[in-house]
Order: sequence, then C-alpha cells, then structure tokens
Amino acid sequence: MDKKLNIGVFGVGHLGKIHSKLIKEIDGYNLVGFYDPNNENAIDAENLLGIKRFTNQEELIDLCDCIDIVSPTLYHYEGAVKVIKKSKHIFIEKPLTTTTDEAKSLISLCKEANVKVQVGHVERFNPAFEAAVSYFDNPMFIETHRLALFNPRGTDVSVVLDLMIHDIDIVLATVKSTVKKISASGVAVVSSSPDIANARIEFNNGCVANLTASRISMKNMRKSRFFQKDAYISVDFLEKQASVVKLKMLEGEAGPFDVTIDLGEGKGTKQLYFENPEVKPSNAIKKELESFWDSIVNNSPIAVPIEDGYKALDIAYEIIEKLKLNN
Repeated sequence: MDKKLNIGVFGVGHLGKIHSKLIKEIDGYNLVGFYDPNNENAIDAENLLGIKRFTNQEELIDLCDCIDIVSPTLYHYEGAVKVIKKSKHIFIEKPLTTTTDEAKSLISLCKEANVKVQVGHVERFNPAFEAAVSYFDNPMFIETHRLALFNPRGTDVSVVLDLMIHDIDIVLATVKSTVKKISASGVAVVSSSPDIANARIEFNNGCVANLTASRISMKNMRKSRFFQKDAYISVDFLEKQASVVKLKMLEGEAGPFDVTIDLGEGKGTKQLYFENPEVKPSNAIKKELESFWDSIVNNSPIAVPIEDGYKALDIAYEIIEKLKLNN
C-alpha cells in the first residue's frame, strides 16, 4: 500500500470506534480525524484512540480523500451528500440510507460526481462465506437464520433492517436472477414492531430463499444453507465455518466407509463426498476497508457498490411492508 489516502470518520459510536481502530492499522490510510456531535462518543474516541475531533463536517471533508460514514442511519444521507458535493469517495455503513428515495438520490449524485461509494455489507467479507463462494453453482433453495439475544437498545430499528438485511444482501449476491415475489410474516413480542420475522423471496429463475431473523432468541446464530443440484453448502457466519456435501455417481463398488444413496429403479447409486473448505482467519471489517482503498487507488471493482446497497434496502422495505399487512 504505497499510496496513502487521507480518510475521515463520521460517527464514533461502538462500530465507528472499531472502524477507526482498524483504519489506523491499515498502511494505506492516514486517519485525519472524526466528526461526531455526541460528546460522550467524541471524548471516548479522543481518549481511547488518540484521534482528532472535528466539529465541522466540511472542514474534515476538505482535508480528506474519502470519508467513512459510520453514523446512525438517520444521518447517512445528509453526510453522504456533503461528501459527494466535494467529490470525495465514501464508505457507508449498512443500511445505506433511511429510505429508498434517498438511496436513489445518492446513486444519481455519485455518478454525476464520479466518486466511488462502497456499502458496508460486511458478511460478504466473512471468511466462511469467502471460502464457500467458489462452490456455488446456481443454488435453487436458500435458508438463512440470523438470531440474536434480546437487547433493548436495538428495538428502535426494525429487525429486518438491523439483522435480516445482512442475509438479504448475501442472497442477492448469490442468486443471479431478479426477484419475482416476496411474502413475509412476523410477530411483535416485546416491542412495537416484529421482533421475529420470516421472509420468502422467490426469484424468476425458480430459486427460493427463506430468511428468518430474530432479536429475542436464547442464543446467537448466523447460519445459511444453500442447496443446488448435487450439492449442499453450509455457512456458519458466527463460528466462521463452511462445509460442503457433494453427490456424484458411484463408479465401481462402494468402500466400507463410503456414504451412498441408492436412486432406485436401476438409476444407479450416488456417493456423498464431504468437504470442509479452508477458512482463513481474517477481520471482515478490516478487509472491506482495505478493498475500499484498493478500489480508489487501483481502480479495482467496488466490492459492494452503492447499487447493491440500494437493492438490499429496497427488498428490506418490501418485506417490512408485507409484515405490516400481516399484523
């Protein structure tokens, strides 16, 4: 990373502090400072990370090549517009914006200004998912479970926008087809909006994705399963594990320890092969920030472009509308 990019951070709450710490570890960045109107957050960031506080967004933007927006979603659009108007590049956390109209507006603005925008759908960089990607071959059924322990601080955001949107993005990145139909149901248990939700996304190529998200679980879980012809792929995003089961026609006689399936009626026998792809330990947030640097300096493709952030947000809001109809 020969070229240094001056970068600023908008928002140093819990996630913003993590971003700031990791940015300081990446050779390609020079962390100029941060903007956060919350004094408690700001004092913590100054004391813990030793980074400079700016009380004016424009002043920080002027000193930077790019801005990392990790502020609450409510402030994403306003901050991003200021950055784009000064022709600086943006890394912006998910969800992209508060509304799909804001997201569409940002797409137009960033194209006009010719700036790069990457959205923080971090699970794309999860080492377990990265290890499994090469095994995907037109999956036709996907099942995801993203369950979290109850935290009263999280109930101001829809469970769809807080949790399920991660899996929406993964599904959209995996299935090479357009969406045909969405149905959803959910239950509000402890808050005013659904705390547990299930969505079924049907694609025009016949693929079906069944997504479940809950913030009132007794345990944390982030698992996805992908079914395709002659293969089943499991990804555990939490435990950073991936496994693959493949079926191939058995040639010759089965060995004493081989697992086989008799297809019946003279159709032969298939043998099951089990693989555990190597999952290389890595920090997903650090990798996405490094990829952002690479897209700017080397003009490489943006890993999660703004259009992908918009698509995930659009599907999320359609699911939320379906939930309202069913409650």
